[in-house]
Amino acid sequence: MKKLTEWLNQHIVPPLTALSENTYLSAIRAGMVSVVPLTIIGGLFMIISYLPVSGWDKIVAPFLPLLQIPVSATFGLLSVFACFAIAYDLGKQFKQEAIVSATMATLVFLMIQLKVGDTTEEIAFSMDSLGSKGLFTAVLIALISVRLQKYFSDKNLVIKLPENVPSVVYESFVSLTPLFFLVTLFWIIRFVLGVDIDHLVQIGFKPLIFALNTLPGILVYAFLVTLLWSVGINGDNAMDAIVAPIFLQYLTANVEAMVHGQPLPYITAYGFFTAFVNVGGTGATIALALVMWNSREPGYRKVSRLSLPTQIFQINEPIFFGFPIVLNPIFMIPYILNALILTAGSFLLMQAHLINRPFVNVPWTTPPIIGHYLVSGGDWRAAVWGFASIVIAMMVYFPFAKVAERQRLQAEASGRTQE
Repeated sequence: MKKLTEWLNQHIVPPLTALSENTYLSAIRAGMVSVVPLTIIGGLFMIISYLPVSGWDKIVAPFLPLLQIPVSATFGLLSVFACFAIAYDLGKQFKQEAIVSATMATLVFLMIQLKVGDTTEEIAFSMDSLGSKGLFTAVLIALISVRLQKYFSDKNLVIKLPENVPSVVYESFVSLTPLFFLVTLFWIIRFVLGVDIDHLVQIGFKPLIFALNTLPGILVYAFLVTLLWSVGINGDNAMDAIVAPIFLQYLTANVEAMVHGQPLPYITAYGFFTAFVNVGGTGATIALALVMWNSREPGYRKVSRLSLPTQIFQINEPIFFGFPIVLNPIFMIPYILNALILTAGSFLLMQAHLINRPFVNVPWTTPPIIGHYLVSGGDWRAAVWGFASIVIAMMVYFPFAKVAERQRLQAEASGRTQE
């Protein structure tokens, strides 16, 4: 086990740490996190619209068009907000004027989403692309725009006014040159050459979009997230930059399907992993706290009891670093195994339509079982599965926890004997 830990520290931790701290991925991650509250607000109106109570559909029917307005304003404009947020964060990291960075990127993104008819009166936005369909385009436009802004600034290819000019005016003129270049560049690509940027981007990401809604694909994702956590890297944050746009796209598609009374197309939509896999934290560590609640080893017992209240709200750092689980092969094995078991079980139950697929986004701190119930739109069967998930995770942790407990007690006894 010591050799395994040394190998992980030497060969796995450095490259994964570099990936986690990458500037561009960090900006994408921050931008995706900032738009999550929008989906939660939209989700609340979805719950009201489709409350699973007998006769509620008839009561709410006259008000349904009004209730859908906040849903359209959040999910329907998701890409616009994401583009703004990502560009803003990257602008800050590049020490540019962040609000200018965000404005430039959003302008370019909105421009390429225009549909042009035969007359000027027929120019309009492609609303589908302002929602989830344009999410990957929004990410790329944000990164490209801010990168070019920094290039122009570094090469001094900007218009600079005297220093006594108000900063707002100064920054607006500094942005003129890169903004003109960006608008001209994407105007030529999109409208002069007629390149459908959204379509090209979707084709590029299609294999990944497809894979993450399959059982093998989501199992690989679950393995990578828990492996990263096991070596001390926040696996959710590291992977979010890559997968969050996909999961949000799935969630928006499920919302649209629900609104139109169609079957929900995606199983692994945003909320699947946070509610159905990260039960009481990644690796379902709430189960480990319950197993060790009355541990014979005082340290394990104390950490379990202190960490349980936080794990009810999905925060598991106290037990994760207190036992520790990180770089500890005895706990790493059940930690990763639980994520894989709960991923597979939840996926197969949803695939068989035994529990509802996610279409409501709730805060990630929502307690287990309650989160299962809300994410699935009020499906009691999902809540039952949430309870069963904790029991299953406890069974997986139990033998490993007892081995660790026995080793700790033997080490303590040996220390006392030597004294």
